[in-house]
Amino acid sequence: MQLVDWRLAAATGTRLVPPGPKVGLDEAVDVVAQLRRSAAAADEHVAAITGLDAAAHSASTVVVDRPEWIRANVEGFRRLVDPLVEALLERRGGSKPSSLVTAVGSRVSGIEIGVLLGYLATRVLGQFELLGPPPSPDGAPPDQPGGRLSLVAPNVVATERALGVDPRDFRLWVCLHEVTHRTQFAAAPWLHEHVEGLLREFVLASDLDAGALLAKFREALSGIAGAVRGGQAPSIIELIQTPEQRAILDRLTGLMSLLEGHADVVMDAAGAAVIPSVATIRARFDQRRRDAAPLARVVRRLLGLDMKLRQYAEGAQFVRAVVDEIGMAGLNVVWSGPDQLPTGEEIRDPHRWLDRIGDPPAVSA
Repeated sequence: MQLVDWRLAAATGTRLVPPGPKVGLDEAVDVVAQLRRSAAAADEHVAAITGLDAAAHSASTVVVDRPEWIRANVEGFRRLVDPLVEALLERRGGSKPSSLVTAVGSRVSGIEIGVLLGYLATRVLGQFELLGPPPSPDGAPPDQPGGRLSLVAPNVVATERALGVDPRDFRLWVCLHEVTHRTQFAAAPWLHEHVEGLLREFVLASDLDAGALLAKFREALSGIAGAVRGGQAPSIIELIQTPEQRAILDRLTGLMSLLEGHADVVMDAAGAAVIPSVATIRARFDQRRRDAAPLARVVRRLLGLDMKLRQYAEGAQFVRAVVDEIGMAGLNVVWSGPDQLPTGEEIRDPHRWLDRIGDPPAVSA
């Protein structure tokens, strides 16, 4: 059973999305080349701050336009959602909705997701595609598990123009954040499977049958659409959460906060050394983030997490508190295995995590 007509989602999104700011051919070529150079340079800077020299094992970097970003995300969602739905049906042993109900519902969901992705594709600067890229048109295998780093060139150009910041500095700053995410997953090869495992656990902990799941999924999509437009509506968590799912959510909250907070701390620490205008960029971008953060908003809305960027702030506070106590190398124990990851509660109280893990490795701060 498909909850979403993925082909229709991709077609809808790519048809609706505008092409982006106007740039000449020479400028477009220069933007792509500079983003690739910035991503390569960011590997060295991130390694210097984190002590995680994972560049040799990192996923690839691609510079994409808006339609390609949409297609990659549709494929990533399909790879995640379809197997989970099948697993849920098999586990519950319930009957499927009628073919007519499924067909109509999946097409409506496909259009809704396409509209959302068409909007988001105008705002996302870069993304570590955890769920992996779409298959290569020439039939070559996709990147290794762990995804790829994609940089959305039209949005980078549009944002640096809107903020009035130095383009070279801004492009490196964006790459520092996204490369930090790539470094996290390269340094912790188990993390990709762990994230998918948590999401699988969450879905399988549902107490809904197939028909109810389809209805709730569509209701949640409507809620996400409202959130993107600035409204309020129930999330999928608020609609289907069970006690078991709440426990899983706490682990997801901790992980997401860690990943985003760590990336924010690293990008600013590295930027302070290599980006002359980093303070200006941060101040202007934070205002934009408070007003937008569309991709983070959708993911958090879908999972019922805070829509006001609390995870960025709390995650960064956790990272700074731990580094102050035991240094960056001490913090790096979080990448050694799932048991070392902080829970949502520990993110909000770093000393709980410090007490639980015990003495860190002997390192200099």
